[in-house]
Amino acid sequence: MDHKRLHYFLALAKTLHFARASELCHISAPTLSRNIKQLEDEVGVALFSRDNRSVKLTAEGESFIDYATATLANWQRFRANVQNPEQTIYGKVSIYCSVTASYSFLHQLLEQLRLQHQHIEIKLNTGDPAVAINRVLDGHEAMAIAAKPDKLPTQIAFASIGYSSLVFIAPRIPSLLTEKLAQFGDKIDWSELEFIVPEQGFTRQRLELWWRKHGINAKIYAQVAGHEAMVSMVSLGLGIAMVPKIVLDNSPLKDRVQVISDQKEAPPGFEIGLAVLRKELPDAALNALWEIAQSLKNVNSLAP
Repeated sequence: MDHKRLHYFLALAKTLHFARASELCHISAPTLSRNIKQLEDEVGVALFSRDNRSVKLTAEGESFIDYATATLANWQRFRANVQNPEQTIYGKVSIYCSVTASYSFLHQLLEQLRLQHQHIEIKLNTGDPAVAINRVLDGHEAMAIAAKPDKLPTQIAFASIGYSSLVFIAPRIPSLLTEKLAQFGDKIDWSELEFIVPEQGFTRQRLELWWRKHGINAKIYAQVAGHEAMVSMVSLGLGIAMVPKIVLDNSPLKDRVQVISDQKEAPPGFEIGLAVLRKELPDAALNALWEIAQSLKNVNSLAP
């Protein structure tokens, strides 16, 4: 049985979406469809039921997941034993994270990975951290560096690798905002300031809870995808923002903004860690990176 077709089957079984699965497999949707049909012909049963609107696993397809997973794992172990008696781990792992995480937390993960497992390939995608866990749930990537939400999905395993507090920032350049802050002194009227906020995600939720707690009728200047862009907009005097401290510390614009505070404490910070689907942990390459993440727990702590 063609191992590539087993990979294609597992991708489609994970996503239940031909376009997404073909993207994960780096092939066209028609090629994926043809290979799935050939696999079904070889097995002798339909593994998926599909129409113009949806794709679903059949009962036989559900059972075939275990076979495909075990077959590929056995093949990987066999190849490793033949090529290297020291049980070298081979495989590919896709990771999603923010730009900031890519040169902070991810750097240490990959540094250790290269020392311990030189034959594991990494595919990296960067973007808005607010969607990191959903990227894993949807099957776009196998792992993500993400903030730990207050309620972690049951399908997700999470290995903490650090912590970040949240800070409010304002521009340093002379502007209407800096004039208002100077007038307020130690007691800031937050309702008189314009906020630059994330479009979605954990930080946005924390900020909205903080507004409600303190009765702040916030003015929103802009909604932005990504904390790095928020720091940039603040540095230009367009508003204030609440961002993870790790983003500020790693920003090339950190000297162009200032941290602001008054008698109100900022919302609590959050754990940062590696998120992965629990059912994917038996994969040798993925598990190797997972174990490295667990060994780095608290090394990157930014808590006060």
